[in-house]
Amino acid sequence: MMKKSISASKASLVLFLCQMISALDVPLDLSQPPTITQQSPKDYIVDPRENIVIQCEAKGKPPPSFSWTRNGTHFDIDKDAQVTMKPNSGTLVINIMNGGKAEAYEGVYQCTARNERGAAISNNIVIRPSRSPLWTKEKLEPNHVREGDSLVLHCRPPVGLPPPIIFWMDNAFQRLPQSERVSQGLNGDLYFSNVQPEDTREDYICYARFNHTQTIQQKQPISVKVFSMDSLNDTIAANLSDTDIYGAKPVTERQPILLTPTGSTSTKVELRGNVLLLECIAAGLPTPVIRWIKEGGELPANRTFFENFKKTLKIIDVSEADSGNYKCIARNILGSAHHVISVTVKAAPYWITAPRNLVLSPGEDGTLICRANGNPKPNISWLANGVPIAIAPEDPSRKVDGDTIIFSHVQERSSAVYQCNASNEYGYLLANAFVNVLAEPPRILTPANKLYQVIADSPALLDCAYFGSPKPEIEWFKGVKGSILRGDEYVFHDNGTLEIPVAQKDSTGTYTCVARNELGKIQNEVRLEVKDPTMIIKQPEYKVIQRYGQVSFECIIKHDFTLLPTVIWLKDNDELPDDERFLVGKDNLTIMNVTDKDDGTYTCIVNTTLDSVSASAVLTVVARPNPPFDLELTGQLERSVELSWIPGDENNSPITNFVIEYEDGLHEPGVWHYQTEVPGTQTTVQLKLSPYVNYSFRVIAVNEIGRSQPSEPSEQYLTKSANPDENPSNVQGIGSEPDNLVITWESLKGFQSNGPGLQYKVSWRQKDVDDEWTSVIVANVSKYIVSGTPTFVPYEIKVQALNDLGYAPEPSEVIGHSGEDLPMVAPGNVQVHVINSTLAKVHWDPVPLKSVRGHLQGYKVYYWKVQSLSRRSRRHVEKKILTFRGNKTFGMLPGLEPFSSYKLNVRVVNGKGEGPASPDKVFKTPEGVPSSPSFLKITNPTLDSLTLEWGSPTHPNGVLTSYILKFQPINNTHELGPLVEIRIPANESSLILKNLNYSTRYKFYFNAQTSVGSGSQITEEAVTIMDEGKMAMASRQVDIATQGWFIGLMCAVALLILILLIVCFIRRNKGGKYPVKEKEDAHADPEIQPMKEDDGTFGEYSDAEDHKPLKKGSRTPSDRTVKKEDSDDSLVDYGEGVNGQFNEDGSFIGQYSGKKEKEPAEGNESSEAPSPVNAMNSFV
Repeated sequence: MMKKSISASKASLVLFLCQMISALDVPLDLSQPPTITQQSPKDYIVDPRENIVIQCEAKGKPPPSFSWTRNGTHFDIDKDAQVTMKPNSGTLVINIMNGGKAEAYEGVYQCTARNERGAAISNNIVIRPSRSPLWTKEKLEPNHVREGDSLVLHCRPPVGLPPPIIFWMDNAFQRLPQSERVSQGLNGDLYFSNVQPEDTREDYICYARFNHTQTIQQKQPISVKVFSMDSLNDTIAANLSDTDIYGAKPVTERQPILLTPTGSTSTKVELRGNVLLLECIAAGLPTPVIRWIKEGGELPANRTFFENFKKTLKIIDVSEADSGNYKCIARNILGSAHHVISVTVKAAPYWITAPRNLVLSPGEDGTLICRANGNPKPNISWLANGVPIAIAPEDPSRKVDGDTIIFSHVQERSSAVYQCNASNEYGYLLANAFVNVLAEPPRILTPANKLYQVIADSPALLDCAYFGSPKPEIEWFKGVKGSILRGDEYVFHDNGTLEIPVAQKDSTGTYTCVARNELGKIQNEVRLEVKDPTMIIKQPEYKVIQRYGQVSFECIIKHDFTLLPTVIWLKDNDELPDDERFLVGKDNLTIMNVTDKDDGTYTCIVNTTLDSVSASAVLTVVARPNPPFDLELTGQLERSVELSWIPGDENNSPITNFVIEYEDGLHEPGVWHYQTEVPGTQTTVQLKLSPYVNYSFRVIAVNEIGRSQPSEPSEQYLTKSANPDENPSNVQGIGSEPDNLVITWESLKGFQSNGPGLQYKVSWRQKDVDDEWTSVIVANVSKYIVSGTPTFVPYEIKVQALNDLGYAPEPSEVIGHSGEDLPMVAPGNVQVHVINSTLAKVHWDPVPLKSVRGHLQGYKVYYWKVQSLSRRSRRHVEKKILTFRGNKTFGMLPGLEPFSSYKLNVRVVNGKGEGPASPDKVFKTPEGVPSSPSFLKITNPTLDSLTLEWGSPTHPNGVLTSYILKFQPINNTHELGPLVEIRIPANESSLILKNLNYSTRYKFYFNAQTSVGSGSQITEEAVTIMDEGKMAMASRQVDIATQGWFIGLMCAVALLILILLIVCFIRRNKGGKYPVKEKEDAHADPEIQPMKEDDGTFGEYSDAEDHKPLKKGSRTPSDRTVKKEDSDDSLVDYGEGVNGQFNEDGSFIGQYSGKKEKEPAEGNESSEAPSPVNAMNSFV
């Protein structure tokens, strides 16, 4: 049979497969030697206050019996009342709680399990009770130490079993803080690299915790007093010996020296697999820093750790390769010290190949192999049934060859238990392995029809646990009648397991395992189901969210419909916080009101009974940065200072810049002003300062989210006073009265004054006049008024700042003017040029500048309409004003009304106001085109005429000469016919149009004319009435034929007639009488004429000769009139209050209104949808 080895890539199956390929277990219903299944540890430390339980469990057939040895001799438990053995077990219980003493049972114990096929033995179990002795009494002297010296506080705990755990605390049971300077050594001592005044205390207490007895022992408190030479007083000096104070000097720095280990080299032996701990603690000032190296090599990666502030080197799971020289180096600024530790790694024995149980059939061959290694190399020895093999009973089928026992042609008497012992000076290994000689047909131990379920594209392992002697051969088949499985797509393991390395959906089915040897054959079926893999088709995505926002992670899955998935969310590989803000939905996780602690990695894990998938995403919570802190001012100068700070937490959004603000506590306390800003990578800035300001600074950090809260203010810094550096700005001179000059300026701010006593020197003189400067010093104000000045003359002005220390630099001069007065002269030679009926141009001569008496701002033109030349009617005069800026001498007057008389005048304007007006100038506008007629109304429609009425234009804009009327017909498709034009005299207000076509829509265009031309037109539409006798019936039929309800009604009537005809035909064929006719005859309505079979007319219809009144079903009254309540298609709605009616010739009498909402639409001449009444009229 072809076999295939296990692929190395299937690392996840190694443990499972190792278990599968182990030696076959013998079913317990078959004879077999004993096997030890449970035993106590080799080194067994027990609690002396509790019963001692020494375990020894074994299996075998027949069940084994148990015996014990103690210290190498038989231990007769029947002679010791305190010792009992559990039933069906070899476990001993030593009763300590009822008077026994644990110390009396110290020793080496070994258990033997025996039956008729052999004997198995346990390890040597060393029993030792734990010990937690008290500290010996000792007198502890106070430790007086000079500041900067080193100090070691010795713990020296009592020797316990096992060794205690050491820690240092104070009287309040608080652990003493440790650091690079102060730390505890591996031996429990407390080391000070250098002492500081804060180390002074009287309660340094060493505690020893003994875990086995759950007790803690306490050493007496140790007192430490740290002194310096500066503070040494007579009292302390009296308590010190001459040696103590000899050479006492102030605290000085010292280079490192090693406190432990001592000397330059030391050795260390550690056993393979243990943890190697190396320690170096140094004294020195400043505190030394420890560094570790391995000479001639590198420290092992992934197994090396540094503890106790790098003073301890820890290497886990050491091997012989870790032997070598390890150097620790202690360094500070003054030098270094080092120590080399030579490490040797020894090894207690460890297995290379442990012996395994051997099941043979009579006549077979086999071997037991026992291979172990160690340092030094262990000695291998064999025992048979617990007896050294050299003195054990002879077995001709057995041959010992060093670490191997060879068996040839075994017989049933060859069954036995063999022990292999591998030992060296560091320990031993003991293994039991039996040889069981049996003749058994195959049996399959795997349950029948066992179901295996796997995920597609993963390995499938189908179990076929078997037993037989000789060892059976295993074959696999698929299906009931399938052929034997072979080939590379299968792996066949020695324990019978069939492996399908990559199971596919078509791998689903029933598999048969067949086991056979020379004594028989057996088979078993198992079933395999291959499921679709679980997948996360929408994975959670990386999210950045602002603090207090809301965020959601999606986790949408796809899975095999037969598997029930469960979804679990983790945060940083741990359970979600128990917080109602976390909402877990069917396929999402939502976090409400996000906080900083929500930052982290969120993982969605989907589990089924067969597989598990996961996906993770990182949530980054961003927020405005925390405020900077620890503001410090350095390098203070008269005009500058350096500000430094420590940035606060940026809250996952980088700081882009810092804003520096200042407060002037002297002039504006509580008000913060912007000073400058620097990039986010900068934490210091040189600030420019002004004199005589009491500065405080604060810093604000800015990131993409926003600005932080301001930092706490810095310390205050008051700069010295100085002369003002600058003068007031925005100096102006503008008179408020014709005889004054108002000088104004913007005062300096408080910090600009540079010192106390801020004032201003105001100077002025008339320009272009050889005058001296006039000056005055005023208080800290912003205005000064010079009186008695000429009207509107230029002045040179300057304002200079000064304080108690002197003047600011010489200020620059500005030009101002004394106060203005109203202009004295009106513009002359005003001329008007009319351009058209709505626009005119006006000209004037400029006034002399001296007469303006101020800043010339422009000219204003006042104009107004006197009267309309066409109506000769006066109305309220509304003056209009146009302003022309600057020294302009003409302007346009828009928006004039045609054919009107206007007046205008012109005035000059300065800053004080307007001057006198020029004489009124009269001008007239020519005629223009009129506006549209005020209305156009069309009344009295007849078959061939319409009456038109109109109103004259609201604005004739001249003398009307005539009206123009144009009209044209509109057909049913809205196409326009030929246009007809009529000129109407201007004095007419109505017109009757005759000889028009009946039932025709017309469109009218109407406008007025003057001599200048035609005005805008007004339009209307109207319809002549129709000839009812010729058109009404036809038009109604056309309209009704297009209505859906009419088509349905006709279909229903036709179906009813067809049914009546069929019934009538059947009735006549039978010779019977029509039942409906009988009912009509029996219940005849006297007002309803029955339907006559020969003329085919309706019974509801009354002809012209029958003058009986109609019933409700009648559609047309006898007088041939149509009333509104009887017809939904009445044309009365088109009139103006007069009910329309038909004459005997069918013509319609009434008035027609041109209401557009009643006009026909889409060529349908009926104003509304035809009613059933109209439909019946058309049908008749």
